[in-house]
Parts: sequence; structure tokens; C-alpha cells
Amino acid sequence: MAKKSFEQALQLLEKIVQELETGDLPLEKAMSKFEEGIQLTRYCSQKLDESEKKINLLLQDQQGNVSSKPFEADDGEENRNLKIGTRNSETGSSDGR
Repeated sequence: MAKKSFEQALQLLEKIVQELETGDLPLEKAMSKFEEGIQLTRYCSQKLDESEKKINLLLQDQQGNVSSKPFEADDGEENRNLKIGTRNSETGSSDGR
């Protein structure tokens, strides 16, 4: 596989999925696309694993311990108020969160 960015590979994978979902491809072409899709899936998975390892290295403390917490999706107003350096409009103080 030629060098592709993660984003390029993901975009190509999405295109392949769309082509396969139409059901209009001849069997041989569909099998070829399926194989290409599997290769792209493995490539993307590898890139995600590499990124996760790099992030863990960056998050290690001096003793080598990695702290992790679950990802929480942005659910609107509540999370917008938790940005660093925001001011509490009622008290005028910075809560530091």
C-alpha cells in the first residue's frame, strides 16, 4: 500500500463501503474491493494503535505511571463551562477548570 495518511485511508475505506453497499459490482470486483477494504481497515487500526501508544508516552509521569480517564463527549452547555480559564459570570471569579 502506498503511503497514505490515516484520513486518506479512512476516506478511501468509506468509498469502498459505499460501493459494496450498492450491490452493483460484479463478484470479482466486489471481492477485490473487499480485500482492499480489509487492508485499509488494518492500516487504520495500526495507525490508531500507534497514536494511542504515543499519547500514553506523553501522559506518563516521571515514575512512568500513565493516568487515564474515560473519554466524555461534549454534551453541551455543561462542558463548555468547564474550559480552562473561564470565569464564573455570577461571582466574577476564575474557577481554574
